[in-house]
Amino acid sequence: MTSTAASISAASAAAVVEAALKLSSVIDGHNDWAWECRDTRDYSVEGLEAGLSTDTDIARLRTGRVVGQFWSVYVNDKLAGAEAVQGTLEQIDWVHRLAGRYPDTFMLARSAADIEEARANGLIASLLGAEGAHCLNDSPAVLRVLARLGVRYLTLTHVHNTSWADSATDAAEHDGLTARGVDYVRELNRLGMLVDLSHVSPATMHAALDTTDSPVIFSHSSCSALHDHPRNVPDDVLRRLAANGGVLMVTFVPQFLSADYAAWAEGAMTGPAPRVTISDVANHVEHARRVAGIRHIGLGGDFDGTEEFPIGLEGVDGYPGLLTELALRGWTAEELAALAGQNVLRVVRETDARFAAPTSSTPILVR
Repeated sequence: MTSTAASISAASAAAVVEAALKLSSVIDGHNDWAWECRDTRDYSVEGLEAGLSTDTDIARLRTGRVVGQFWSVYVNDKLAGAEAVQGTLEQIDWVHRLAGRYPDTFMLARSAADIEEARANGLIASLLGAEGAHCLNDSPAVLRVLARLGVRYLTLTHVHNTSWADSATDAAEHDGLTARGVDYVRELNRLGMLVDLSHVSPATMHAALDTTDSPVIFSHSSCSALHDHPRNVPDDVLRRLAANGGVLMVTFVPQFLSADYAAWAEGAMTGPAPRVTISDVANHVEHARRVAGIRHIGLGGDFDGTEEFPIGLEGVDGYPGLLTELALRGWTAEELAALAGQNVLRVVRETDARFAAPTSSTPILVR
């Protein structure tokens, strides 16, 4: 266990967490429930209240104190062309139908004001994030349509490179971004859509940070310094978040948290899986805080996006447990509130004006 301050008692930690959640409930950067419901439920939005085999259901979201969720409108990048565009639209439709089916639980959200309204009314703000620019079929027009439908961020790549950006998990082709990739980042800025740098290579991270005039996010990544996984973020990138204003949303995927677990998962998987716990997640959170600063960290669980999660964080009801672990390490209520939701809420607010009126300027890319 690492520590930012002297540890405190369990009772005091619980009080700190409650105080933090009064200041800011959880706003999570990435959840793949829509894709899970495509895979296992034929996109049904019925019966989602409780007792599901998924990492997410309504009861667990309430227990987890989630007030804002970026639902990933993801399609596997084995889908290409018009099929990828169609799949993304189906994902968006699922989130819209989810909110329509459960109006006492979910509210579609496009802005910081929407998130605050949802919280005031006891609802879960439902935002959209598109994972992987393959979903655009290299069409800026599709990007603009997604913005009109309420998509607030675009992850520049997924597992594989696009024609204009390098992925973290593919052989480099572009040394980061091509000239067209630079223009896509500028178009995202113009639209008020957040540039999401999870899944991209370090060269792409730096190229995007060199280009963007708005804060970036990492919707679900962890720290290379603790585990040098290609999906994690190096310290030289983390250090740039202070000047950029962006946020690393630490993820809970065991392969990104633990070298031992990654070796097991990527090998023969013989014997029991190495233990990964809330403490491992807290270590990544604390490292990101030390390098990037308290204003530049958040949470992006990736629930329903992988098979296993750390002990104590098996579903969306686990966020208070993580906050408790950090409180036991000496985090204050104000610091926990910044991590839980205030930081990413600030980033959304800073880009709201452009997102509300993107037609006030000329597109960077037309075709």
